[in-house]
Amino acid sequence: MRWIVIVGLALAMYIVYLLSPILTPFLAGVVLAYLFDPLVTRMVGWKINRTLGTTVVFFVILLVMILAGLALVPVVINQAVKLISVFPKLLAMLQDQLVPYINAKLGLDINLNSMTQLTVQHAQEIGSVLAKSATVVFGNGSAVVLSMMNLILIPVIGFYLLRDWPHLLQRIQELMPRRQEPQWVALAQESNQMLGGFLRGQLAVMLANGITYAIGLTIVGLETGVVIGMAAGMLSFVPYLGNVIGITTALIAMYIQTGEFTPLLWVLLVFGIGQTLESILWQPRFVGERIGLHPVAVIFAVMAGGVLFGFFGVLLALPVSAILVVLGRHALKRYRESPFYEDADKVKVLLAPSKDTWAEKSE
Repeated sequence: MRWIVIVGLALAMYIVYLLSPILTPFLAGVVLAYLFDPLVTRMVGWKINRTLGTTVVFFVILLVMILAGLALVPVVINQAVKLISVFPKLLAMLQDQLVPYINAKLGLDINLNSMTQLTVQHAQEIGSVLAKSATVVFGNGSAVVLSMMNLILIPVIGFYLLRDWPHLLQRIQELMPRRQEPQWVALAQESNQMLGGFLRGQLAVMLANGITYAIGLTIVGLETGVVIGMAAGMLSFVPYLGNVIGITTALIAMYIQTGEFTPLLWVLLVFGIGQTLESILWQPRFVGERIGLHPVAVIFAVMAGGVLFGFFGVLLALPVSAILVVLGRHALKRYRESPFYEDADKVKVLLAPSKDTWAEKSE
């Protein structure tokens, strides 16, 4: 029976891998249902029909997204255009200031202007290559149609999953072996407690970081502060990635904008304040204890999620890792309580050389 379960799990994982290109809207729908189930459940406790509660929640989400889009999209587009215009200025600055110094010290003949001119001369060829690449990627437009369908399916799937969430959990519980049901329920409850707090808390931390960086960079005068700040906040779920990208981009943009070094200190101060707030306020308030993963493991989990499930795989990597941490703790506990672990400990004692043996060898 145990081998049947193992083979079934392996086969299910292989099927999920094969279907990964079309799983994005379903994963997103599951995330939406999981995130907002406590809110709908509370509304049910207020004698509100679950279907009506789900409708109200999705209406509020849609309204917030529309208002946020109307308020932020023009600003983000405007600042994104400014941020893109920074790179030609950066290239010119490197050519005028840094490249002559490197050429003089190392005896090289680097010329970024010639590279820029070469790029301009072959712009038509580059355009044709990009067009052919786009044709390969999008084919006859099926990829674009699939993306649009995914955007439409996400709220639809999320709505039905959120409405029927208690029934789905009950069906899953009924399929569990009767003898092992209490253990699996306890494990699921522990995973839910850890995962729910972490997932909602981490999203809150990302949003708080983004708002903090955006406001701070705007106050110190960075024209692209909103774009850089929000991007740094959204990437903060990967250790060091959000800070490295945010600080580097902000420093470059600020120096090109002002041409002075003093404003760079204000940029560093903004990120220093943001990190302090995250450590002493956002993380303890929204997340609490971390899931206990080493930063290298976090980076690997995020990259693996991106390879398997794309963008939503990146977002789901850490929540899945949180569940694996819970499963790993229980597996380790069972292992230490098993006869195999105790026997291995006895074997280790028996195989260890005694003091007399070492004494005889030393003589």
